[in-house]
Amino acid sequence: MTVATLPQGRAAAWLVAVRPRTLPAAVGPVLVGLGVGIAQRAFDPLIALACLAVALLLQVAANMSNDLFDHRSGADAADRLGPPRAAASGLLSERDLAAGTGVCLVAAALVGLVLVAAGGPVLLVLGALCMVLAVAYTGGPFPYGYRGLGEVAVFLTFGVLAVAGTAYLQTGSWSVLGLGASILPGCLVTAILVVNNLRDIGPDTRAHKVTLAVRFGARFARLEYLVLVVVACLVPPLLVVSGVAHVLVLLPLASIPLMLPLVREVFADGDPRRLNPVLAGTARSGLVACVLFAVGLGLDGVVRWP
Repeated sequence: MTVATLPQGRAAAWLVAVRPRTLPAAVGPVLVGLGVGIAQRAFDPLIALACLAVALLLQVAANMSNDLFDHRSGADAADRLGPPRAAASGLLSERDLAAGTGVCLVAAALVGLVLVAAGGPVLLVLGALCMVLAVAYTGGPFPYGYRGLGEVAVFLTFGVLAVAGTAYLQTGSWSVLGLGASILPGCLVTAILVVNNLRDIGPDTRAHKVTLAVRFGARFARLEYLVLVVVACLVPPLLVVSGVAHVLVLLPLASIPLMLPLVREVFADGDPRRLNPVLAGTARSGLVACVLFAVGLGLDGVVRWP
């Protein structure tokens, strides 16, 4: 990408750092958690808004931190295959990104006090863990994204913590439904990372960023993507068969037609840049599946209310 095609202006530069297209990954799991809460006859709008705000702030903090530390490590170099990054493109300085990350983390902590008041000390611990995970993906003394642990962390953060944690804040208890439902968004958000890592095998290898795709190769990454999508699609019917939920939770299966072309493209050969639309498509289809899942869970609760 040439300088002429880069966004112009300070506001546009910050928009690059925020990465708006990644934000649905933060929203979808929280919506599923709220759906679990409604299914269990609990909904607090203030807590719901606080959960969404914290999730979005932590996602933006993670994006800015990733932009900063990938630039420092050389992972975002001239041969980058994805969209431009603020630091690597010279749109923002490292100091700008460090400050932006700090502001988002402080804001998330302040809003998180509402959640701690509602959920008790366990939410303080979980909140602190989420903040560490947001920054430590590419930063700190042990950048886990450079050591093949990105998928595990993303699944736990966007699955168990986001979904089951949101449901816990609504209902006051952990549930099998909350933990089971967390698998669907956890898998679909992790699939976004897998596509990103598959596309970036070459640059990541040169930057010594040892993702699972780098360690085990493109074929492994493609199979990993397929498994994540299949497992996500199996979650709703398994919840129904096990008696944990009812048939309305099958709504997210309507998103399967959106996912099939993405799977085909992941298994195709060609220029890694072809995966950029797959990355965006995975995020979109994942959000659709999460919204439908949340609606199904919520309707399941509403129709059974006295």
